[in-house]
Amino acid sequence: MYKKSIFHKIAFAFVWAFIIPTLAFAQIKMGIILGFTGPIESLTPDMGKSAEMAFKEVSDSGQLLGGQKVSVVRGDSTCIDAAAATATAERLITSDKVTGIMGADCSGVTTAIANNVAVPNGVAMISPSATSPALSTIADNGYFFRTAPSDARQGQVLAEITIERGINNVAVTFINNDYGKGLSDSFINAYKGLGGKVSAVVPHEADKADFSAEVATLDASGADVLAVFGYVDQGGNHIIQGSLDSGSFDKFILADGMYGESLLKNMEGDLSGTFGTVPGTDSKGSETFKGMAQSAGITVGGPFTGESYDAAALLMLAMQSAGSTDRAAIASNVFAVANAPGVKIMPGELRKGLIILAKGGAIDYVGASNVELVGGGEASGSYQEFEVKGKSFSTVRYR
Repeated sequence: MYKKSIFHKIAFAFVWAFIIPTLAFAQIKMGIILGFTGPIESLTPDMGKSAEMAFKEVSDSGQLLGGQKVSVVRGDSTCIDAAAATATAERLITSDKVTGIMGADCSGVTTAIANNVAVPNGVAMISPSATSPALSTIADNGYFFRTAPSDARQGQVLAEITIERGINNVAVTFINNDYGKGLSDSFINAYKGLGGKVSAVVPHEADKADFSAEVATLDASGADVLAVFGYVDQGGNHIIQGSLDSGSFDKFILADGMYGESLLKNMEGDLSGTFGTVPGTDSKGSETFKGMAQSAGITVGGPFTGESYDAAALLMLAMQSAGSTDRAAIASNVFAVANAPGVKIMPGELRKGLIILAKGGAIDYVGASNVELVGGGEASGSYQEFEVKGKSFSTVRYR
């Protein structure tokens, strides 16, 4: 009979002592790509923390694929630099070897990452905040999803609100990129269709030092109110400050990219009466998430925080549904866990969802943003109408 040599015994012992435990406790890496620097940098810390809260909830549950753990790798999209965002995604996918991506954030960099890195490498990505209508038609091969609704709808909703408030003549400025152009076009077309007049349309850049020329052109239009479709930390905020300083406009129409506490905190002047929209819902899941956010030190009601938690949760639940960390399998299971039929899963109930899926059951993830995916991975979504009163945002209603 064959006898193991001392060398075989040592090799066998080494495998059990070092290699097997390493495999057993290997962590699943998930990527988060957001603009931690750039024109929305005041918003992304809470978005990142919200996604990490979902990843931790799943990891701590002990129910993911038989008890596997999750680790997070962050990357900076910059929001506006497509080349930098692409390089970040390349690092996360090829070097860090993340299994999926929560992100990106701004529409232009999200499109660049999807087209150049994620889709070619077969990596699922779920954006919590990229809202350009153009993303609805990219050739994503089933790897791109979003938990924030398209601006094709936001523009319509915002136009209806504007007409309802008796505003019949506006000027529009937009950040000169995919997000700004798509939202501007959607709003203008809808507003004109409802009988409104658009007296001027002026694009702006995010990183200019002086916006006086843009403000002067907008002021010369004779419009009553200025719609600013830009970013809260660069560009859009300066347009508003310049308008207040010059007396050109004192009331503004805002969309999601301009919704943030930093706008009110840093603005010199009164923005009372300014109004707009941001993705949001008054659902049971939203209220539950607000409590979770408060406990975690996340700004309650902050823009895209619920959508970020939901994006991360969907990736993990899809992984469990697939029964694998295979990237393609995860992508192919996102719809299955996001929509009916199945047991409804709310924020804080990810462990419950994982157990149901492990037993072969079905779930309908509702989450913080009342998730329902339509079309090629779009969120049907709803919107919070807000108005500025003094130095705070006040909710008017949900649509």
